[in-house]
Amino acid sequence: MNTHEATSVGAPILPGATLGVMGGGQLGRMFVQAAQSMGYFTVVLDPDASSPAGLVSHYHLQAGYQDPQALAQLAQRCDAITTEFENVPAPALRQLSAQRRVSPGADAVAIAQDRAREKAHFVACGVPCAPHAVIETAAQLAAVSEALLPGILKTARLGYDGKGQIRVKTRAELAAAWAELHGAPCVLEKMLALKAECSVIVARGLDGAMVHFPVQRNLHRDGILAVTEVYEGNVPPALARSAIEATESIANGLQYVGVMCVEFFVLQDDSLVVNEMAPRPHNSGHYTIDACDLSQFDLQLRTLTGLPLVAPRQHSPAIMLNLLGDLWFPSGDEAVTPPWRELLALPGAHLHLYGKQQARRGRKMGHLCITGASVAQARATAQQAAQLLGLDAF
Repeated sequence: MNTHEATSVGAPILPGATLGVMGGGQLGRMFVQAAQSMGYFTVVLDPDASSPAGLVSHYHLQAGYQDPQALAQLAQRCDAITTEFENVPAPALRQLSAQRRVSPGADAVAIAQDRAREKAHFVACGVPCAPHAVIETAAQLAAVSEALLPGILKTARLGYDGKGQIRVKTRAELAAAWAELHGAPCVLEKMLALKAECSVIVARGLDGAMVHFPVQRNLHRDGILAVTEVYEGNVPPALARSAIEATESIANGLQYVGVMCVEFFVLQDDSLVVNEMAPRPHNSGHYTIDACDLSQFDLQLRTLTGLPLVAPRQHSPAIMLNLLGDLWFPSGDEAVTPPWRELLALPGAHLHLYGKQQARRGRKMGHLCITGASVAQARATAQQAAQLLGLDAF
């Protein structure tokens, strides 16, 4: 069922309409499932025949993200369109937005795709970020201040989960790293002594209304999120307020519509610097499916369709463990099924697997969310789960 006339006047797009997703990964899969539970039809555009979202959607357009025929068909079939990863080509979103409601918008996505532009936006919003320098030319490389070393050289575009990043201590290492990255535009960030990492997820509607989830405390390993803990007292209250206010400022500065996550570094003095933003739901927000009365995907659905944004309520302390493909290879190269039966015997254990057909080391295969009646219970159970999986303690 299509209700294209509703989108032209900004009216709410009600259940029974058809919603499109650019991207077929696990975030798209969870959005599709949230939309279907409300009675929406879904279309996924993704080139992979076995994409996690494509496998569960009502319809899967198997094509590239800039394929003219596929984009035309997506616009024709759908009443509104969203994205599930930040590297969807911004020009494709701009083309779709000429015909349909698209959130997030192409301009916001384009800024998030470029670290240099992203840093400039943070500065313009008055949100502190790590000392940094943009390196696009040999002259800029030569002009880098010694104060930025040691640092992390990051490609300005197409970097995620620790990819496109090289740690450097000296000018010689910096020059070698830039050469290794083929002289691509980069941002050099000063390495800071970190006390912790956290993130905030906000949802902002077409009318500028905004709600947020509690601050998430995160642990990364090898540049990939490993553990998220969310409960009262997981970060100091003043720090939580600062992180939420900074995230709202960043979203308002973009006139953003949709769900956004902003990641922060917590320094030794409990001050915050922003790391990066993701114009989409986020790995650190997966706990919201099991621990909140509205998930981040429910809010993505509401912002896209113009339905009321209600402040989400967390009803249980939660700890989320990322499940990478490494778990399938505890010894050697032969894949072994992880101990799901033993894990699911634990109280408050919620297993989410993403339907990926082949496990690979470093690949996100799913997550395990542990909820409990108390923080102590959730933490104790999560430690048991980590032990069963052979994961490091947290």
